[in-house]
Amino acid sequence: MRQIDMASEEFLHELEKTKKFTDKVCHQFGWEYHPNHDVNEGVTLGLARHKMLYGKRFCPCYMVEDDPQHPGKYKSADNRICPCPQAINDEVQNEGKCHCGIFCSPEYVKANS
Repeated sequence: MRQIDMASEEFLHELEKTKKFTDKVCHQFGWEYHPNHDVNEGVTLGLARHKMLYGKRFCPCYMVEDDPQHPGKYKSADNRICPCPQAINDEVQNEGKCHCGIFCSPEYVKANS
């Protein structure tokens, strides 16, 4: 597996693109970031790392593995590509946050700030 230097210009550029991506997701769905900055930072770092390693922003909370049906491609458990269908259709509206915790409903943020 490729090693990622998190201080490299390449990673920092991808991290900035990932931050813009998560901002766009929050705006698109009316979500807010988790009130704990450390949660947001960890998930954003993981999303950027997965984008560099696998070409997609796979959820950093789930394993990514080779896709046997598509050599040279990858997949994650339950199709967890950010923002995942589970977050959009279930987790945020029913639990207040997605599995990773980065995306939250405004009500969850208010209750947990």
